[in-house]
Amino acid sequence: MPSRVRKLALTAHLTVSVGWIGAVVAFIVLVIAAWTTHDEQVLRSAWIAMWAIGLYAIAPLAIATLATGLVMALGTGWGLFRHYWVLISFVLTVLATVVLLANLRTVSAFADLASRSGRDVAVVLLGGLPGELLHSGLGLIVLLVVQVLNVYKPRGMTRRGQRRRVRTVGEQ
Repeated sequence: MPSRVRKLALTAHLTVSVGWIGAVVAFIVLVIAAWTTHDEQVLRSAWIAMWAIGLYAIAPLAIATLATGLVMALGTGWGLFRHYWVLISFVLTVLATVVLLANLRTVSAFADLASRSGRDVAVVLLGGLPGELLHSGLGLIVLLVVQVLNVYKPRGMTRRGQRRRVRTVGEQ
């Protein structure tokens, strides 16, 4: 990949991956605000906002992170299967994306419930918050682990990477 294209791809990847982290932090803030409020309207609004952030920010950023990460892995010398840190980052990103998309159904159901009237709705909405805090908190930890791996790039090549390096050295 030419240098300018690589830098553009890296910029895009950094932008969407850091954006994903920021969107998850905003989601966590809404969960905490909903959990600590005594105002039913704030509780209902928070669920609707969590759904909107999940659908329109977190999910697209997760998919874009996965796509730009693949471009970076396959378009540079790092490769997808050569270095453990790249492979672990990819697997964690796929896992986080799958869990996110599955959990978005739950958030959507709670947001739908939040938009309806009813006396016992608030109790049900409050009951869903611990699970959301767990999901988003663990998700944030996974994203930060991936970020650290991508910054520090710990040594260690996979067997495929070692074979390829031996083959490349032998050809010189």
